[in-house]
Amino acid sequence: MNWFEALVLGLVQGLTEYLPVSSSGHLAIGAYLFGIDGEANLGFTILVHVATVMSTLVVLWKEIDWILKGLFKFQMNEETKCSLHDSCWRRWSLLQG
Repeated sequence: MNWFEALVLGLVQGLTEYLPVSSSGHLAIGAYLFGIDGEANLGFTILVHVATVMSTLVVLWKEIDWILKGLFKFQMNEETKCSLHDSCWRRWSLLQG
């Protein structure tokens, strides 16, 4: 695969990844049109999908950070205490029989 083919396939991946169509399918069609065999295309496909994940992490970092911080910020209050108590009581009841 030369640089021009990689550029075109990378653009196809970037433009179709967030659309409700298969970006992998478009990469396969592009590779077929360029006459690229499966072995060379597999490594490139993996690379562009990893790059897509990394770019998604960069773009959505604030939201991901907020979610992760929220996971570890548990606060006991009347609502959670009651919910935990009821949940534990139901489990104990089920174990007893």
